[in-house]
Amino acid sequence: MALQRIRLLVAALWAGSLWTIGYVVAPTLFLSLHDKVLAGTIVGFLLRTEAWLAIASAVILYVLVRRGDLPPVRQRSATLIICAMLACALVIYLGLQPLMAQLKVDAGAAGLAGTPQGKTFGMLHGVSQLFYLIESVLAGWLLLKLR
Repeated sequence: MALQRIRLLVAALWAGSLWTIGYVVAPTLFLSLHDKVLAGTIVGFLLRTEAWLAIASAVILYVLVRRGDLPPVRQRSATLIICAMLACALVIYLGLQPLMAQLKVDAGAAGLAGTPQGKTFGMLHGVSQLFYLIESVLAGWLLLKLR
């Protein structure tokens, strides 16, 4: 029983961080701050922190699920969801975010607006949002599987 509660707590922390940062904090910063570059910088830091939380949560949950008391079918499905969520986080953190950051650096003080790099940035940002949405939906599914 304690193991089940710990698994659920770790999954809730991961899901809650995703949902809070992505769907509450980030939009609020962009709506409330006049300096969109500052808002983007703050959100970027928060997303990097969330990525590390995702990695730690995935490792902890993987161990708890594999060593736990779940029936084999639920254990397998929970493991797959955890791995898929981790893959989403890694694609965003190790793949897309560095590319987007480099585009910002390359643009310099002039910014990305109206440039071909700006269009590339927008496309990468959209792909990143899609992976984030997938990870967020999987988080809800994981919570249902672990309860």
